[in-house]
Amino acid sequence: MTETKVHTHIDEDQFFWFTINRPDKRNAIDYDVMNELKSSLKQVRENHAIRAFIITGNGNQSFCSGGDLSVFHALHTKEEAYSMLSKMGEILYDLMTLPVPTVALINGTAIGGGCEIAAACDQRWAVSHATLGFVQGRLGITTGWGGASMLMEKVPHASAIKMLSSACTYTASEAVELGYIQKVVSFFDSQSLQEEFAVSSAVLRSYKKSFISKWEQSALKERMLAEIEQCSILWEQDEHHDAVKVFLENKKNKRI
Repeated sequence: MTETKVHTHIDEDQFFWFTINRPDKRNAIDYDVMNELKSSLKQVRENHAIRAFIITGNGNQSFCSGGDLSVFHALHTKEEAYSMLSKMGEILYDLMTLPVPTVALINGTAIGGGCEIAAACDQRWAVSHATLGFVQGRLGITTGWGGASMLMEKVPHASAIKMLSSACTYTASEAVELGYIQKVVSFFDSQSLQEEFAVSSAVLRSYKKSFISKWEQSALKERMLAEIEQCSILWEQDEHHDAVKVFLENKKNKRI
């Protein structure tokens, strides 16, 4: 793959940064980005000096627009869809249960799978101009990477139902009211992250272990996989394929 699809580095505070670097694709996820994220999470698990994991998108327009429809539109059957969806679902479960605190720095638009990625993180910070939403319903499907199950662990029930069922987009301030966003900032700075995670790596990992134990006992992974199964059933329906076709045609016409 081209190395420019993601940027990773460990800063002086031992924070691992994962930046999706596809601004021309609104930082959409393809198989290469999936594999890089999986590899990075493995590095964090093995490096006990890491104190936190930060995921963001390159630029100031998009955090992540979800799956790259120009790639995944080629998947037609339930089986084809499940193979891709479960692959990313497994990766997001790995992110959800990473033994260090995780933060999604939402630097712009986060829609569909982008919101699922953010839901897997312990905290979600957003710039004031960010817009976000679980818009999968507009394409005739549900959350495909286990995002609904993770969202229900992070926000009140009423907020989760509203965000999922409406398929609407929200401003950063509206998302704060829903409990999805924890902090709205003008820009991201390392000082704020340092203050948020001031204790030692051992203490941070110990606290995170308590949350992971809860999710394991409540069979979160199994719930995510069941959710992915339902999405794969909807994926092969004409409603979804027709909606994606219209979306891609509209996108093409805008470029003309």
